[in-house]
Amino acid sequence: MSGKKIPAKLIEAREELLRVWADLGPSWGVSRTMSQIHAMLMIASEPLNTDEVMEQLSISRGNAHKNLMELLEWGLVKRVQIQGDLKAYFVGEKDVWKVIQIITRERKRKELQPVLEVLVGCLETTRGLRDAESKAFRAQVAELKNFAETADGVMEKIGRQRSGRIMAWAMRLLK
Repeated sequence: MSGKKIPAKLIEAREELLRVWADLGPSWGVSRTMSQIHAMLMIASEPLNTDEVMEQLSISRGNAHKNLMELLEWGLVKRVQIQGDLKAYFVGEKDVWKVIQIITRERKRKELQPVLEVLVGCLETTRGLRDAESKAFRAQVAELKNFAETADGVMEKIGRQRSGRIMAWAMRLLK
């Protein structure tokens, strides 16, 4: 970062945001460190390199590198080059709606799709079983599968829509 004097209240607010964002990470299925790096890059006014990430979060190079690569893979961060500097710099996605779409897409891929596959497999494995316990099991699994497919559809729709349409829909639900 540049050598500009940063107001203490801004530093305090940034640290609070990083703390809260880190607390959210595990609920998205990612580490606290990955969440902190994401937030740091999202709010940074200029690109940061790995050394700056390490310094600001007091983490190892390996930890910073691993999490930056995962953020790149998710599409939440982009690598940029600064003319005259050989280091790789990173910028976070600033469009909040794109961030929500990316997180939704990744959660769907990492969490919902595997569950759906297991539910379908359970139904396939127990097809043709006629005893009462098997029927009850299949009925419950079919209900779970229907719910998971509905959730999958909602997540798919969120991932494709622009913020205005989803926000209008959400506001109607809240009224």
